[in-house]
Amino acid sequence: MLTLTVLQRQNLKARAHPLKPTVMIGSAGLTPTVLGEISRALKSHELIKIRVMNEDREARVVILEQICTQLNAATVQHIGKILVIYQPQEEDVPRRKPAKDKGKRLSKKQLGSR
Repeated sequence: MLTLTVLQRQNLKARAHPLKPTVMIGSAGLTPTVLGEISRALKSHELIKIRVMNEDREARVVILEQICTQLNAATVQHIGKILVIYQPQEEDVPRRKPAKDKGKRLSKKQLGSR
């Protein structure tokens, strides 16, 4: 399970504030399918919110711990039925190259003088 410093946790809380829950865990609990969906969401977003539809607080804490240990993620925040989880993206993932600047477009007058 990944651990975070206090400063990292504060920054991640600020980043997570405007996010909406990406995954919802229903009455069936944490199934392998839900765990796979959480894994895919973490790989593409690295910081997600999860809504747990369970009334029992201890059950939500157990679900949070299971997710973090199985996916090697870090707990950022647990408020009510909302869990915020962070998993840093791997560095070997190729990033998109920025678009090349094509320069200024020529006006009709400039094109006509060519």
